[in-house]
Amino acid sequence: MNKLIVSPSPHIHTGVSTTSLMRDVVIALLPAVIVSVIFYGLGELLVLAVSVLSCILLEWAITKYMLKKPSTICDMSAVVTGLLLAMNLPYTTPWWVIVLGAVFAIGVAKMSFGGLGQNLFNPAIAGRVFLLVSFPTYMTTWKMPQGLFGADAISGATPLGAINEAVLQHQSISSIVSSYDYGSMLFAGIGGSAGEISAIALLAGFVYLLVRKVVKPWTTLSIWGTVALVSLLFWIGNPDRFTDPVFNLLTGGMILGACFMATDYVTSPMSAKGCVIYGIGIGFITLMIRYFGSYPEGMSFAILIMNATVPLLNRWFHQKKYGRA
Repeated sequence: MNKLIVSPSPHIHTGVSTTSLMRDVVIALLPAVIVSVIFYGLGELLVLAVSVLSCILLEWAITKYMLKKPSTICDMSAVVTGLLLAMNLPYTTPWWVIVLGAVFAIGVAKMSFGGLGQNLFNPAIAGRVFLLVSFPTYMTTWKMPQGLFGADAISGATPLGAINEAVLQHQSISSIVSSYDYGSMLFAGIGGSAGEISAIALLAGFVYLLVRKVVKPWTTLSIWGTVALVSLLFWIGNPDRFTDPVFNLLTGGMILGACFMATDYVTSPMSAKGCVIYGIGIGFITLMIRYFGSYPEGMSFAILIMNATVPLLNRWFHQKKYGRA
């Protein structure tokens, strides 16, 4: 006897799944991960391992013992969160600080909302900001890259940190900006987190995501366009006080944030128009924090602020329902 099965739409399915999407993100991050380990050494490898393992174990424990649900670690979202969190940390971060960041990212920012697909804020960024506010000394102590088996690392301010210090001392920043080689910013050679070590590696991963149709470019392009235009206007007005567009695009985790964190499916708008407004907001807020705030970076705070607007953007710029005019 034939059975008639009635089910809601969609009735046509593709081979895309949460696991396949997250796997593609991991693959896209691999070039930057490899470069960071080569230039920052075994310390960076330890940060990556502790972050990823902590996120996986925490999600497994929470789903099993607190939520009493089947484990979700196989969807690889915890791996992505762990990688992104690690790439936002100095490679000298103590292991216990990394674990606390993972607890906040997974336990508070993700699982307390019900898990993947229900969280309002990007877990990795939430974990990073939590650590920045709670442990500013560990989160702002940077070492210059010394290689996989290099000599003892030396302390060095990030480009944005040096600019911020100059502004506080009422110094002209034009000479400081000119001391940095944009070629080094594209490849490696400046202090910062793993997510700042190589713009080329991050861009290669982003191109992979575009080719695989994992992400769309609207959010990323609107962030870069806003940062370039607004910083150009400020720079033309006073080059001794404000940094130029290229400097802003290559520093402070701008590439990592725009390509991998602002484009998160769950915490970004669903429509193209919403993504553009979302990206413009991130770019503008980032520059305002960099130029007038007490923190030199700004990207993480801007993404979290705009994460909170996503429900409204989805409501205002929702996609038309199938069959509706």
